[in-house]
Amino acid sequence: MSNRSISWAAALRDLKSDRTVRSAVREERLRTSAGLRGVCFIAMSAWRGTSSRRYVVVIQPLETVDLVSDDPAVVLAVFRDAQGQASIVAARACDAGDPGFLGWLAACATLGACELHAYRLAGTRVERAAIAADLGGPALSATIGVA
Repeated sequence: MSNRSISWAAALRDLKSDRTVRSAVREERLRTSAGLRGVCFIAMSAWRGTSSRRYVVVIQPLETVDLVSDDPAVVLAVFRDAQGQASIVAARACDAGDPGFLGWLAACATLGACELHAYRLAGTRVERAAIAADLGGPALSATIGVA
């Protein structure tokens, strides 16, 4: 056993600085009812934005072209690596029937996106734009070149 003393002030400072080291935007996996037999479940996850706000999303396959045909949403194109870590390829604030959605979706697929995450709790276009920006949308969408 070691008689080493711990500087609590230094330890707390290190913990505080650790928060700034972490990725600003990150996925926080949710526990779902996937293990229950005979129960239909919706695949869900959550994302933490740069503002530290939490957004619960529904996970859809990338092939879901009618995702925003009837209802508006903030849509995240997501790449998931072999270890299951997710990263956002691009984010888009979509109105219902968004005419540019299919072009954006095709561009995201070429960048490696393999699933879509939809956040539907934003009520207005301004709220959806703010959420897309919080999750890194405008900068990422600009790199795709799709409006």
